[in-house]
Amino acid sequence: MTNSPQDNDYQKILQQEMLELEKKIEQAKMPQDLRFKIKKDLISLKRSVELGNYDVKYEKVNKYIDWVLKIPWEKESQDRLDVKIAQEVFDKHHYGMKEVKDRFLEYISVLKLKQQNYQNQDFRAPILLLVGLVGTGKTTFGSALSEALERKLVRIPFGGIGSAKELRGYSRLVLGSEPGRVVKGLCEAGVRNPVILLDEIDRASDEANQEIMGVLVELLDPAQNHAFVDAYIDYPVDLSKTIFIATANNTSRLTTAVMDRLEKIDMPSYTDQEKMVIAKDYILPKLLIEAGLKPSQFTIRDDVWPAVIRPLGYDAGIRTLQRTLQSAVRKAARIIVERGFDQVIVTKENSQIFLPRY
Repeated sequence: MTNSPQDNDYQKILQQEMLELEKKIEQAKMPQDLRFKIKKDLISLKRSVELGNYDVKYEKVNKYIDWVLKIPWEKESQDRLDVKIAQEVFDKHHYGMKEVKDRFLEYISVLKLKQQNYQNQDFRAPILLLVGLVGTGKTTFGSALSEALERKLVRIPFGGIGSAKELRGYSRLVLGSEPGRVVKGLCEAGVRNPVILLDEIDRASDEANQEIMGVLVELLDPAQNHAFVDAYIDYPVDLSKTIFIATANNTSRLTTAVMDRLEKIDMPSYTDQEKMVIAKDYILPKLLIEAGLKPSQFTIRDDVWPAVIRPLGYDAGIRTLQRTLQSAVRKAARIIVERGFDQVIVTKENSQIFLPRY
């Protein structure tokens, strides 16, 4: 039985796609033994195409090769190890917190000296764990470090992770499988030396916590992370050039093995005075821009700020403060548009319109 013209055309398309895949594999930078492994898959796939038995197998092999080609096996970004610029970046993102900033500046100084004096040694950056209450700026320090070093940022939120496989990936034998969040993060960053922010590592599900802690040990241990094996890629991926930063609300659910590989930094709580400065100089200007308002169009009188800062008693972070200001700015934007006002001034007399009622 001969193939129809449509079948012949389809086979030609597949053969052309395989030629393009072969070309990509030859040009891509990757370990030679991995290249050899992929070529074996291609030979097997080519036989399947010739025999007309290609549908599922072609999709699997094609998808796998696509992921392998996305991994930055060698590409790196160049660090900007300038302590003065780093200080400016941290000050831009955080008010106060001198001790925490000093620790990060020491961290960058050590990286600079290692690069200058010990270039031939393996790169080993200390792994910092920022511990503090919600809203104290832990996550922002990770992005500030990324900006200061001019490294790509990969954020992996642990809240709701229900299986270690979400980090390590699923075997290719599983239908619809893909790499885990770590390898996906490298692919998104496009370099093998990003800052990977392991956000809220204490919030993984109870059922999978022990397994997830085991994966964390592999990620954070310099003796192991140079050959991290994702179950889908099934080949060691070098994470030794990566800078890891972790955050947690508390350390009660973190295993001793994980804590041994981390350097803990306690995040201080904000005082009311610090919150006032943060609200006026950091949060409110950004919110006004987001709402399309000019600074002159929205004002909060000084005697109203205490109610904005402390609506429900003491709060260590700034999340509630941020939500309160967001709501007030949105209401002001609506009033200006609907009523044609030039500006909105929040006073004690009209504050109930703009501030939440508890």
